[in-house]
Amino acid sequence: MQDTLRITEVFYSLQGETRTAGLPTVFVRLTGCPLRCQYCDSAYAFSGGTVRTLDSILEQVAGFKPRYVCVTGGEPLAQPNALPLLQRLCDAGYEVSLETSGALDIAGTDTRVSRVVDLKTPGSEESHRNRYENIEQLTRNDQVKFVICSREDYDWAVSKLIQYNLAERAGEVLFSPSHHQVNASDLADWIVADNLPVRFQLQLHKLLWNDEPGR
Repeated sequence: MQDTLRITEVFYSLQGETRTAGLPTVFVRLTGCPLRCQYCDSAYAFSGGTVRTLDSILEQVAGFKPRYVCVTGGEPLAQPNALPLLQRLCDAGYEVSLETSGALDIAGTDTRVSRVVDLKTPGSEESHRNRYENIEQLTRNDQVKFVICSREDYDWAVSKLIQYNLAERAGEVLFSPSHHQVNASDLADWIVADNLPVRFQLQLHKLLWNDEPGR
């Protein structure tokens, strides 16, 4: 039997965040996630979905003729066949990123993939799930993301930034305001005041399309 994955959706849109924000990207959203972050904007991907072969997924992706492909969720690494999917996307010549919660081991992913690894803040209500062993696996091709829910979250994130020397380990460190929880201009002001070596980001898809699924 061919390798399969449970998929919620495959769609073409603009990347809303990370270092390729604003670039046309195909998103492959896998179904299922073991975490329940209080600010989650993709809870519709927790269950359901359609079981598909890797060949059919690759064929659909190719139809968009993209340069960039993002494998997201849910939590993609909760499905073992996410790893061969990532490899095959890289082999096909795409620039591939993986959005992962940081709770599961990233060591098996293809080194050509830019892994966007969350460090869950206390405000997420899932910070106890952080797998800090992943930090040793980071390369300059990877990105670390903090979603900031409060000033306390910001201070916590800064302490982790310093403790693990994240600006040197990863290519990008991303600070995002949690939608409707932290004023974006406040977070920007904190970053500037502390002269942090991080990239402030807003989720463009929420500004453009109110975060509608499949956009």
